Amino acid sequence: MDKGVAAVLTSLSGRDYLSSADVSADETQALLDLARQLKSGDRRIDLGNRVLGLIFTKASTRTRVSFQVAMARLGGQTVDLNPQVTQLGRGEPLEDTARVLSRFCDALAVRTFAQQELVDYAYWASIPVINALTDLEHPCQALADFLTMQEAFGDLQGQTLAYVGDGNNVAHSLMLCGALLGVNVRIGCPDGFEPLPGVLDQARALAVSGAQIEVTSDPVAAVRGAQALYTDVWASMGQEEEQAEREQAFKGFCLDEALLSEADPKAIVLHCLPAHRDEEISAGVMEGASSRIFDQAENRLHAQQALLAVLLGGL
Repeated sequence: MDKGVAAVLTSLSGRDYLSSADVSADETQALLDLARQLKSGDRRIDLGNRVLGLIFTKASTRTRVSFQVAMARLGGQTVDLNPQVTQLGRGEPLEDTARVLSRFCDALAVRTFAQQELVDYAYWASIPVINALTDLEHPCQALADFLTMQEAFGDLQGQTLAYVGDGNNVAHSLMLCGALLGVNVRIGCPDGFEPLPGVLDQARALAVSGAQIEVTSDPVAAVRGAQALYTDVWASMGQEEEQAEREQAFKGFCLDEALLSEADPKAIVLHCLPAHRDEEISAGVMEGASSRIFDQAENRLHAQQALLAVLLGGL
């Protein structure tokens, strides 16, 4: 690894990763470079017997398994701290839990609803805390997404990623991470379902190399000429009661063959999963030649392995 890149990554040792905006443009690119090396086998890192605690209030498949496998590949292990089987679910104060777990574990990955809860863990813990998904952001997902896009196109600067659907946590992290990588990010969503204005302003302020961060209510305008098309479920965890209402609001926002035809002819298709075929994405597009969805899912492992390695001082 180049000494300059290694120095950039070393600066991340011991830090928290609560938001895509917690790292610089250089650090974000260096994380992707390390993830690519770990995936190819060109780089191996052994952290020794380090322990990652998993505090998952929300259900999880890819995030849980990818963190567990990533730690195993780094020579470490994970501890499942499911609130239903620990004192977390019986009202133990968060500040007590965070301080005690800091004596047992080397890092914590927290998957919960409120971003503030994650921030509180980071405040009270003396070990790195990682955002494994909150209602505000999903930064580990965004790292895997842009790793997938980089594999397809090489240099990311000047490329365009179009996201159609709800302006949710995934959209937020795509805007922030994309801005840091010089990627144009277009968010196409119905009126009333836009990303938070504060996150949009933050992404625009972070943008490098002239990257444009835009929001539109026209899905065709969002995807036109884009190199990557992305979507997510219309009703996320905790929004199940809004499913019928959202299906009406999101008519015309299905990532189908017609929408794909408006993109760059070599465009790739992404989805963070789980997917509802023929709702937010057509079955044909999901299983078609443009789909990189399962490569993207695999890349959660490699991106998180890189992140854990640097936060735990493995370089």
